[in-house]
Amino acid sequence: MSITVRYFASLRERLGLDEEQLETEGLQTVADLRRRIAGLRELPERTLVAVNQEYADPDHPLKDGDEVAFFPPVTGG
Repeated sequence: MSITVRYFASLRERLGLDEEQLETEGLQTVADLRRRIAGLRELPERTLVAVNQEYADPDHPLKDGDEVAFFPPVTGG
């Protein structure tokens, strides 16, 4: 079982990666995923997260087949 993890904007450029598949074993929430990714690559602390195109908080549950997107905070002017 796996989830698709996508990186957008400056994160994609910084990591040199736009998408990857990760196994869901041991992943219950977005916070679990962030911890796993932190062991693989550096994400800024204020990185935003969406699960299946909806903003998600750290306690949001994950399930097989989810698409999780990480992107930098958006600013307006």
